[in-house]
Amino acid sequence: MSSSVAVLVYDEVTLLDIAGPAEVFKEANRFGADYRIVLVSPTGEDVTSNLGFKVAVDGPVSSQPSPDTYLVPGSPRFPRTRVPRALAEAARVPAAGARRVVSICTGAFVLAAAGLLDGRRATTHWQAAHELAARCPTCHVEPDAIYVRDGGIYTSAGVTAGIDLALALVEEDNGPDLTRQVARALVVYMQRSGGQSQFSAPLQGPPPRSPALRKITDLVTADPRGNHSLGELAKHLNMSTRHLTRLFHDELDTTPARYVENIRFDIARALLDQGHNATQAASLAGFPSYESMRRVFAKRLSISPAAYQRQFSTARR
Repeated sequence: MSSSVAVLVYDEVTLLDIAGPAEVFKEANRFGADYRIVLVSPTGEDVTSNLGFKVAVDGPVSSQPSPDTYLVPGSPRFPRTRVPRALAEAARVPAAGARRVVSICTGAFVLAAAGLLDGRRATTHWQAAHELAARCPTCHVEPDAIYVRDGGIYTSAGVTAGIDLALALVEEDNGPDLTRQVARALVVYMQRSGGQSQFSAPLQGPPPRSPALRKITDLVTADPRGNHSLGELAKHLNMSTRHLTRLFHDELDTTPARYVENIRFDIARALLDQGHNATQAASLAGFPSYESMRRVFAKRLSISPAAYQRQFSTARR
């Protein structure tokens, strides 16, 4: 079945936000899909990308019939500046007739300015999530999701997450077999789960300011299987558990127990990706048992460790 994909471009648009999803759709056509991609701009004039390259367009937004998929890439302009009214309008009008509306990275700011994220769940690049929430207070922003679907609105995280989302759209349209062929041809994962975290636990937020807390975080990362109870961690620094808890709260906005869980969860995912079975991953990552790891996966990703591993099976060496 033929499916039209209209991509809204504008000056300083992120080139990879266009090219990544477009390559997925183009590759899908090689295996039997039928996507027709057009590039539109608010005025119909060609635009200049964030890399300084010219991007030729097929016409103005108003010249195209309502597309099946309307895709809005991001730009480094956002969230530093407000979305121009003309750009927001260029997103709002075609979106009304599209089957689904998709944003890549900070393209979510354009959707928000057009009123398309009001009362919805959404995501964007984790560095811009706080600003998106401030600009669209009725939107529930999920800062660490790869992509989020709420009805016919799809939003994704940083640039490469646009490839993950495009693969998910291809799978919706054409099923898993064709999508697996596309993923293999592009040498990418079949599909990272939308709920998967955008980044590793040690990279969440700034590093600790105090040398004492850096010592603790380094210890947990280096030896996740160790006894990292609150009391034991406090003993390493010869300080009270209350003071250590306050340090974690003030500098990392989390608790010692949650930080340890984050590290173990991230290591367990990496072990599963490498081909370890779930029991091995639980042990090597420092979880007390497989069941404790399973509960964390269910809470974070809404899937079991085994289901998580199956989603990555096409990419495992």
